[in-house]
Amino acid sequence: MLEALYCAPMRSVIRLPAALQCRLDATISTLLTSQQSRTVDFGRPLREEALVGPDSVSWRIFKNPIALFVGGVAAVVLELAEPSVRAGVWEHSSFRKDPIGRLRRTGLAAMVTVYGARSVAEPMIAGVVRRHAAVDGETPAGIRYAANDPRLLEWVHATAAFSFAEAYSRYVAALSPCEFDGFYREGTPAARLYGAVDTPQSVGAMQDLFDSMRSRLNPSPIVFQFLEIMRETATFPRPFLWLQPILVRAAVDLVPGWIRQLLGLTESQGLRPRERWLVKWAGDVSNRIIPLESPATQSCLRLGLPATHLYT
Repeated sequence: MLEALYCAPMRSVIRLPAALQCRLDATISTLLTSQQSRTVDFGRPLREEALVGPDSVSWRIFKNPIALFVGGVAAVVLELAEPSVRAGVWEHSSFRKDPIGRLRRTGLAAMVTVYGARSVAEPMIAGVVRRHAAVDGETPAGIRYAANDPRLLEWVHATAAFSFAEAYSRYVAALSPCEFDGFYREGTPAARLYGAVDTPQSVGAMQDLFDSMRSRLNPSPIVFQFLEIMRETATFPRPFLWLQPILVRAAVDLVPGWIRQLLGLTESQGLRPRERWLVKWAGDVSNRIIPLESPATQSCLRLGLPATHLYT
């Protein structure tokens, strides 16, 4: 395994001492481990392709833990701005009772969707769709909703795509307009498997969708409850817990200004000026450290690529 790690040029890669590398790999395994994930092996079946290829923008973005955390928090804030999605998430998920478990399951689903072999990803997505079929209800305003409604799924998919791409571009490595468009297009096959049939495939289409949502979004105390959970629930390993609330504020900064204003999110919920460089530093450093046990690395090895494929 280590031989495979160092078989490619290492100009930008940060080499860690063996003990620290082992600790990093153990941390990643813990963050992605739940009852459902114990049977997921990103290294098998050998040579089997994923829903999106290893040279994609998606594989570059989803390998970075800073982009994943910041983008994931921003995506949920945007989801919770839509009242039907908000009711479905808050009333029918385990987020309030078991936020760590919920985060792990959601993170694992994203990793399988992007990196998992097709024979693993497609049944997993089908299982999610089946579970969502039982989720329906009524918002406090009396509007009926169903989790598998294509309009709601379109918003959920779009907010996730927007947030992960923005987090990576702002805090890790800047993406060009063409790379943004490519990332949005790459997510289309998986989005359709989830039931989102008409998702934005360009920056312009994403902007059009956000503009069309102005009359459907509204504020809720639930947004602030979610942010409090993300600040106070220990998600990171103990040595890095101090960074977690800063990354939550970085996520708030990603939310478009008019939506922040609509939700009542003020400047105090966003990044302090002195913190911005710290998040960018963390994004850059984490982009040059190769976790051997991460889904991205294991999936590269599954396809016969060096573990450094996404890092050089």
